Amino acid sequence: MTVSFGWGPVEARALARTAACVVVVDVLSFTTAVGVAVEAGTAVHPYRWRDATAAAYADRAGAVLAVGRREATPEHPWSLSPAALRAAPAPARLVLPSPNGSTIAAEAEADGATVVAASLRNRTAVARRLTDRGYGTADRPLAVVAAGERWPDGSLRPALEDLLGAGAVLSALAGTGPMTPEATAAATLWSATKDPVAALHGCDSGRELYEYGYPQDVAVAAETDSSTTVPVLVDGAFQEAAA
Repeated sequence: MTVSFGWGPVEARALARTAACVVVVDVLSFTTAVGVAVEAGTAVHPYRWRDATAAAYADRAGAVLAVGRREATPEHPWSLSPAALRAAPAPARLVLPSPNGSTIAAEAEADGATVVAASLRNRTAVARRLTDRGYGTADRPLAVVAAGERWPDGSLRPALEDLLGAGAVLSALAGTGPMTPEATAAATLWSATKDPVAALHGCDSGRELYEYGYPQDVAVAAETDSSTTVPVLVDGAFQEAAA
């Protein structure tokens, strides 16, 4: 298995051109939310724009649209919040807008790569499936992509939670084959972090969620290895990986 690591949609597009599989990591909160929904039986349609077109897309897909955290109501409780999704009734289909994780998934799928959603919650399950399926050769490597956040001008803002999440997956893949220096560095960071849960709560994105009133989303995201669900993008929707 040959494994590489990169950041954000632009590098995802570049890596996906030759990758057999792209693993998307957006811990706070896209891929954590995807995992929570898929393990409840929901097919999750990623959508890269949070605008009026998302509602139209949800209508075409016959899906419920996840709204912003502050827009959720008791009548419409579905949002990007993993904690809210866990508490809400599970729809058959859910459109989950995200300018970071969804965009990476779309870019990778467009180039024909298998796309997997990973977080801290399923990092070992993802690594086990990738290993069992033999993803990653010298000609068609496996790519793990940390989503990161965006600065106001739209440029990439590297995010510690996604670096840790990617490193967690890469650490679980250690020993399966050659890794690029970037992948090795990310795996080493995970292994060297004494308290990753504290790091998740204390990083910029974690503190932002606390300030916005959603500390429970950080708690759900920190549930390392609590899930065996491996969401794979099939026909435009993340679904439980076939046996």
